[in-house]
Formats: sequence, C-alpha cells, structure tokens
Amino acid sequence: MNEQRLIELEIKAAYQEDLLQELNKIIAKQQHQILLLEKTCQLLHERMNSFRLEHSDEAIDQPPPHY
Repeated sequence: MNEQRLIELEIKAAYQEDLLQELNKIIAKQQHQILLLEKTCQLLHERMNSFRLEHSDEAIDQPPPHY
C-alpha cells in the first residue's frame, strides 16, 4: 500500500468521525425535542380530561338561547 493511499484513507476516516459526531449531536437534540413534545401532549391530554370532567354535567347539544 503506498503512502498516498494511506493518507487518503486517514482523511476519509477523519471525515467520517466528524460526521458521526455531528449526527450524534443532532440525534441528542431531536431526542430532547421529542421528550418536550411528549410532555406537552401529556399536559394537553390531562387538561382536556379535566375540562371534560368539569363540564360533564352540562348538556353537549343544548339549543342556543334564542330558541
């Protein structure tokens, strides 16, 4: 194996290492965003359920007041 070929392989390995680190950062950021979205959805779900329980005694299909 000649020296030029070895240098090219080392350069490719270095680029792949950098790319792998960048992808790892992106995945970590996306995981954080997913966790925040899951928490938000859970809070919205809980609020909807509590609203539904608070207003369950009201008729859903009440006629408007002008009838």
